[in-house]
Amino acid sequence: MNIDEHNDNLPQPEEQPENQVPPVAPTPEPNALRWQQSSLDLSPVRDAVDKVKLELQKVLVGQDELVELMLTAIFVGGHVLIEGVPGIAKTLSAKLLAQSLNIGFSRIQFTPDLMPTDVVGTTVFNVKTSEFSFNEGPVFSNIILIDEINRAPAKTQSALFEVMEEHQVTIDGKTYQMDLPFFVAATQNPIEQEGTYKLPEAQLDRFLFKINLHYPSLEEEKMILRRFRRDFQQTIQEDIKSVLSSAEIKNCQNLIEKVLIKDELLDYIAAIIHTTRNNGDLFLGASPRASLSIMKASKAVAAMNGRDFVTPDDIKYVAYPVLNHRVILTPEREMEGYDSRDIINDIVKKIEVPR
Repeated sequence: MNIDEHNDNLPQPEEQPENQVPPVAPTPEPNALRWQQSSLDLSPVRDAVDKVKLELQKVLVGQDELVELMLTAIFVGGHVLIEGVPGIAKTLSAKLLAQSLNIGFSRIQFTPDLMPTDVVGTTVFNVKTSEFSFNEGPVFSNIILIDEINRAPAKTQSALFEVMEEHQVTIDGKTYQMDLPFFVAATQNPIEQEGTYKLPEAQLDRFLFKINLHYPSLEEEKMILRRFRRDFQQTIQEDIKSVLSSAEIKNCQNLIEKVLIKDELLDYIAAIIHTTRNNGDLFLGASPRASLSIMKASKAVAAMNGRDFVTPDDIKYVAYPVLNHRVILTPEREMEGYDSRDIINDIVKKIEVPR
C-alpha cells in the first residue's frame, strides 16, 4: 500500500464552469470533516518528497515504499532498520538517499572485530601539547549508514544506544552533541546467522521503523536489466543530485509538528499499543516509545500527502513498520508458522476505528 492512496476517499473539489466564482471551500464529506484542521501550507513537505523520489528513481526500481518510510523517519527524527536478503538494494537505497540530501554522510561497515571507539571516536594524547584531544568517529555526521549491523558484537552495538536516542555521545565524562538532522539507516541480512549477533530488544526499540524488503517483481526485474544493460558500473548513480538542504528538512519537520491529530486518534493509537501488551499471541508487547513513534510517523505521512490532519488510515499504514520489531511472538505461535505481521494486522483489525 502506497501512502499516496490515503487520500482516495477524501473529497475532491468539483470542477467549476468558466467565469464562475468557486465557493470559498468545498464541503468535505462528514468522515473527512471529522479530522480536518484549518488550512496549513504543506507544499514544502510534498515538494521535498517529490524532488527526492524523482532523483532516486533514476537508479532505484520498485522501492517507493522504502524511500517514503526513510523520508518519514528523517522528518520525525527517527532511524530505520532495513532487513532483507543480499542484493536487493538495501545499502544502495540508503546511499542514494544520502546523496540526494545536501548534508553530511558516513558509512560504517560493522564487523566482529569492530570496537566501540571505532564508531564514536576516542580520546588521544597529543605529545606536542601534552593534552588529550577527542578524535570524532564516523558517527559524527548527519546520515549514518551502518552496513550489516548484526555482525558487530553487543559491546559495539551498545555504543549506538545513547547517540540514537539522545543525539549525543559521552566520552570520558564529556558530552558531544550531534549536528541535526541525525539519521541512522542500518541494514541486516535475516538469512545468514554465522558470525552475526542478534540485536537486543533495547537496540531494536530505538529504530522508528523496521523495513522488510523482498525480491522485486518480474516486471521490476526486467526494468532493472534494461536500465543497466549498458551501464555495468552503474555510473548513473553519479547523476543523483543533492536536492534537499538541512534548512529545508528542518522546515519540513516544523510543519509536520503542526499537523493536527485529534484526541480520538490518540486514543486509537493507545488502544493498539495496549492490546499488544495484553495479547495471548505475544510474549512481549510494545513500549510507550512505540505509541509516540506511531503518532509522529502518522503526522509525517499525512503531511507528505498534503493533508494537515491525520486520519485512521495514516495510523494503520505505519503500524506494522513501527511494531514489527518491537513485539515478540510466543513460542507456540512461532511453531505454528505465524509472523509478527499476522498478529499486528489482527490487532489493528479488532480495534474499533474512530468515526
